[in-house]
Amino acid sequence: MNALTRRSFLGAGAASVLGGQTNRPPNLILILADDLGYGDLGCYGSASNRSPYIDKLASGGVRFTDFHSSGVVCSPTRAGLMTGRYQQRCGISEVLTAASNRDKGLDPAEITLPRLLKDAGYHTGIFGKWHLGYQTRFNPLRHGFDEFRGYVSGNVDYFSHVDQTGRRDWWIGDRLQDEKGYTTELVTRHAVDFIRRHSGRPFFLYLPHEAVHYPYQGPRDQPQRIPGRKPPATAHEDAGPVFREMLAAMDEGVGRVLDQVRLSGIENDTMIFFCSDNGAPPAGSNGPLRGRKGSVWEGGHRVPAIGYWPGQILAGKESLQTTISLDLMPTLLEAAGVPPPQRKLDGVSLLSHMRSGTSLGDPTLFWGHAAQRAMRQGRWKLTLMPDQDPFLAGLDLDLSEKTNLASRFPQRVDLMSEAIKTWEADVYVRPN
Repeated sequence: MNALTRRSFLGAGAASVLGGQTNRPPNLILILADDLGYGDLGCYGSASNRSPYIDKLASGGVRFTDFHSSGVVCSPTRAGLMTGRYQQRCGISEVLTAASNRDKGLDPAEITLPRLLKDAGYHTGIFGKWHLGYQTRFNPLRHGFDEFRGYVSGNVDYFSHVDQTGRRDWWIGDRLQDEKGYTTELVTRHAVDFIRRHSGRPFFLYLPHEAVHYPYQGPRDQPQRIPGRKPPATAHEDAGPVFREMLAAMDEGVGRVLDQVRLSGIENDTMIFFCSDNGAPPAGSNGPLRGRKGSVWEGGHRVPAIGYWPGQILAGKESLQTTISLDLMPTLLEAAGVPPPQRKLDGVSLLSHMRSGTSLGDPTLFWGHAAQRAMRQGRWKLTLMPDQDPFLAGLDLDLSEKTNLASRFPQRVDLMSEAIKTWEADVYVRPN
């Protein structure tokens, strides 16, 4: 039976109540892969890539098969994660590039997940990729993070930490200060140290990896970019063995984080969520899905996602619930016992679903990238691409979006098209 035709979102017979929680608020770890596709992990069907530690998360937690990023490129999804709202509401609907968007970023006045958790007594840290503003006023420390080590652009050389314009881009807090090391290993090292230092109090650890984003460099490769020079052109096609090395390095890093959580004796007090920021470019795999990073076809935004919390959520279960990265802010806030902000969030908490398999119904979801638009409502998905006829897919029978049903259901196309226009009017920030 196709996954999307089932109304029981988790396997029958799952317990509705799981082990007891301690009195302390849980630690929260959010691990974000970069450009990891729906078909790139072993637990999502990859026959060529090894990901034993991430697969272990899946076997011990809830693996989502209908989870989506709110954006189809880097910056927008990250803005949605931090605010719990469609990224268009805060004016970050496209990539903030190192070459042309250096004056733009996430407004420091925004209500963000780390700020809410910090105000509730959590110690907050981010290690890795920010990509929500280049200037110091947009630094993670201005958004509720106590600690930051990483870079603020879309990608850096994994060794020299030089961005796409030839600038050095590695920060300790709000100071530009390089560290030697392969980016993936640095991110992991600082995450492990953060857990060790703060295991005695509730913490929120945001771990946005650079992997498996280009430049395609494995742990034993050499720098490609030199400060002050125009970086060489980057191949965006098949990265072959290097891609697998990069994925393996990130997977090993996830394993080291898990090991430190166990060594610190806080495994049952720590909720971990792993997902990707968008679909894969040509170097990765989106499995059976149409499209890739940068498109609103399924391959641009249906991504791997795993929730893990021993004794508190279901273990070894597949979730067929339609979900989105905007759901993570309300989920983590509920887990922490922190009230949501006094404004509308665009996601819902997944906690009850992960604990007992409770259905959350069929949400209505939207995607917008440049002139592309898409809407999901139950089994139906409408995709509007520039200079193309509307494409209506029934995802329960056509996950690969091969058959256009628009001519058979013109009324549904009209209703969904109007809903997209209403959504646009609601969320897109208009210039003053």
